Amino acid sequence: MSGSTITQSATTSLSRAAHELDLRRGEFDLAVHLGCVRTVPDEGGGGRRVARPEIDRLRSEPGFPETLHERVKTVGTSEGAALMGVTTTRFTRLARLGLVVPVKWYVNRYRVVVWLYLAEELKQFAADEKNAPLMKGRTPESLRGQLDEGVDLRPRNWRGRRLGFLLRQSEDPWARAAAVASLLDPVQVAEVVKDPYERAYLNRLRPERVSTAAPGSPSARIAERIATADDPDEIAWLGADLRQTLAEAREDRPAPRPAVRATPSTPAALPGSSPAPAGPADAPADPTKAPAGSAITPGTPGTPVSTRRRGLLGWLRRRNADARLPTAP
Repeated sequence: MSGSTITQSATTSLSRAAHELDLRRGEFDLAVHLGCVRTVPDEGGGGRRVARPEIDRLRSEPGFPETLHERVKTVGTSEGAALMGVTTTRFTRLARLGLVVPVKWYVNRYRVVVWLYLAEELKQFAADEKNAPLMKGRTPESLRGQLDEGVDLRPRNWRGRRLGFLLRQSEDPWARAAAVASLLDPVQVAEVVKDPYERAYLNRLRPERVSTAAPGSPSARIAERIATADDPDEIAWLGADLRQTLAEAREDRPAPRPAVRATPSTPAALPGSSPAPAGPADAPADPTKAPAGSAITPGTPGTPVSTRRRGLLGWLRRRNADARLPTAP
């Protein structure tokens, strides 16, 4: 049995691992995102897999599977506010200020973005005594000013969380650079990555989009806005990060480029002969092609119009001269 076969048998597919861990596929993907379930690259190029010892480790934890379910449980605004003991209005303010960070989102049928939060993180935030002033009473003046200006850090915090996940999953330096580039607008990427072949390679390695909506649909456009940095500070930070990861990728290997076709070499001159002079005065290689400056008349391939015109005029002159000769009685 080959080594690759042994490695394959020691791992399992993601769908099979989700079943063995008693998780729905969405819960399993989030568990991988959070690092609760560690995955390994598939040596056959089939994506990611889960090692058998990792599944055994999780299944042997006390309270399995309930403890694992609690670690990936997500709640929306209403349930999150109830967990923290605050109103939904205060909860939304805390989320917009970036004090509680969403872990997932989706666009509902009314084209409204629904943010989801880890229940475990919300409980920890509410239990921390340092956050008590934020849970009760008036919001501090500095924070109220940000809210009045329309601040909403939920998309940015989600992007930061997603980038961390992508970088943890990416072992290839070009894939890591592609992960950073995926959060920037193509124009912003072009400002950093001048080489078109490098940009094409980054686009090929671009992570899968988070939305399954049809391209061009309203939901897809909303998802694109959420997944693309729009704050100047965030854009500058991602641009600097892209330069660094790109430099690391270039040190590892260059981006692939089209193969250059070899041109046929000039035939060697015969001994004793002088090479033919090169230049624009050389005769064309194709004998059917006319010299530069002349056109080809249909019906007689390869004959210049100027030559054909001179021959025609001469024929007409001879014909007219013959017509003026006296005819025999």
